Amino acid sequence: MPVSRHVRPDADAGATSLTWPSGGRHRWPSGGSSGESVHERGHLVYAASGVLVLHTEGGTSVVPANRVAWTPAGFTHRHRAHGETDMRIVFLPPSLARLVPGRPAVFCVSGLAREVLLALTGPRGDGTGGGGGSSPPGYGRAARGRLLRVLVEELREADEQPLHLPHPRDDRLRAVERILTRTPADTSTLEGLGRQVGASARTLSRLFRDELGMTFYEWRTQLRVHHALVLLAEGHDTTHTAHACGWANPSGFIAAFTDLVGTTPGRYRAGG
Repeated sequence: MPVSRHVRPDADAGATSLTWPSGGRHRWPSGGSSGESVHERGHLVYAASGVLVLHTEGGTSVVPANRVAWTPAGFTHRHRAHGETDMRIVFLPPSLARLVPGRPAVFCVSGLAREVLLALTGPRGDGTGGGGGSSPPGYGRAARGRLLRVLVEELREADEQPLHLPHPRDDRLRAVERILTRTPADTSTLEGLGRQVGASARTLSRLFRDELGMTFYEWRTQLRVHHALVLLAEGHDTTHTAHACGWANPSGFIAAFTDLVGTTPGRYRAGG
């Protein structure tokens, strides 16, 4: 399979790419994006720096530097970068892909998993891929297979993260999604949103539980944190980000962000 399809040559003029059959590395300028792709093998995507937003037909995943996203084979997807982003891609053979979920997912990255991801996608001897290496990592097939097994075992031990926001199917929920994606600071109640989309709060509440497996308020918090990750990657401070995402004060935002991402917005922003 020609892995170079992962980023079309005309997808973004500012992107630079290096690909090989088992993976690749793409450097994106902030705002860079790819065209839609679909692959015969599932793949992991990791942002060594910056933030990636991964869109599939099933939902949207935000991939900050302490997370890795999994996209199974056959899922149409596209990427968008926020901040200068160094994206790493690792394809999994079917024998290992069956050990991870059969749907898009986001996992926490352990220190060991991070080093394996960097080793598999950077020139041998330079775990960061620095120096602009122009050839794939120098691992033989057997060594690479061992590293991939270690990586998959680390992911199986990791907690799946609530950074994959599912897209609703019901037209009324999609209308709510459009409203809040466009204006994440909107503080309308479910009743108020229901009046805008032509449904009762009770109906919308039931649809969120049945379709998405969460309450409206859980889903809206995830959507806001998604937006916050993007704003932080673009250099905005915690206070601005909190207000832009609908929190009346930074303390509430910090608590919600930390609960989902695993670190405070300030530490996340400082650490890239």
